[in-house]
This record gives sequence, structure tokens and C-alpha cells, in this order.
Amino acid sequence: MPLRVYLAGPEVFFPNAVAQGAEKKRLCAEYGFEGVYPLDNAIADAGALSPIALARAISHGNEELMRSCDLIVANCTPFRSVSMDAGTAFEIGFLRALGRPCFAYSNVALDYAARVRAVPEPAQSVWDHETRRADIEDFGLAENLMIAVAVLDAGGHFVVRDAPPDQILSDLAAFRDCLALAQRTLAA
Repeated sequence: MPLRVYLAGPEVFFPNAVAQGAEKKRLCAEYGFEGVYPLDNAIADAGALSPIALARAISHGNEELMRSCDLIVANCTPFRSVSMDAGTAFEIGFLRALGRPCFAYSNVALDYAARVRAVPEPAQSVWDHETRRADIEDFGLAENLMIAVAVLDAGGHFVVRDAPPDQILSDLAAFRDCLALAQRTLAA
């Protein structure tokens, strides 16, 4: 039976979210894995639920999907900020707490501190005064140390590449690298 891979990342928000998930699942199969995509969590009567009830159903359903998986491959490419999607960060932590191997990738090679420092001054004006004066975590890591170290200490790898500018979030070259590393690492 193939190992089940939870496919975390902001792709669920894409206009072509279902197609992107299908492609990632197809690639998983090429490497001998079964891909499990968050949108596999079908919510019955979603339209009849209140917003909080729907949010709770999605959260609990995705936690069940994660519990059914043997490892995670997470897209940690910066999403709507200098950092990764917050839900993806939670999913990495969840799988790490379950003791499962974690693999992650970013399609932006610039490290976290460099990305923060590169935010243009006009954009920083929306940050509160204390945030503008706060230290910047600088360990040369692709993401916040709690994420990067969790991935590395969970027996995985954090792959970093520069994707084409028009495919920063959707390029799958680093995703393929993660699958190949997972295949080699878990076969050992």
C-alpha cells in the first residue's frame, strides 16, 4: 500500500484549486505515493451551515485527513505576505506533533529575513509602529525557524528554488524535488 502524503499549501485558494490538487496527486502517484489534498474533505450540505459551522467542519475534516497520512509535503512559498500561508504552518505543526516526516518547499529562494528587509517602505506603512521597530529573525532559513526546524527535525527536507515569476505559487519543480527526496529518505 502506498504511503499517504498530505498536500498542504495555499493551492486550495487558487481559481483552479481542484485541477492543481489533481496534478499534485498525479505526481505523487508517479513517485509511488498516494496524494491526499485538503479539498478531498467534502463537506455534506456545506451551503446549509453557518460560516463558523462550515469552518469547523473544514478544520476537523482536514485534521482527520492529516491523521490518515504518513507524511506531509507543504508548499511554504510566501502567500499574501513575506511568509507562508498560516494554515499550512499549522498543518506542518500538526503532522510534526504526530511524529510524521515533514517535507517542504518554497518557490522563492530569498531567505525569510531578506524578504522582510525587502518590503518597500510604503508597504511597511501599514505595519503598526512596534512591528516596524521589531527585530527580524535572521538565521538564513527559508521560513520562520519554528517551521524550518520542524521540517528538518522531522526527518524531512526543505527545498528552495526560484520559480518563474508568473508561477511563484503554482510551479511544481520543487514539489517534485520533495517527492523524490521523500521517496529516497523513506526507502532507506
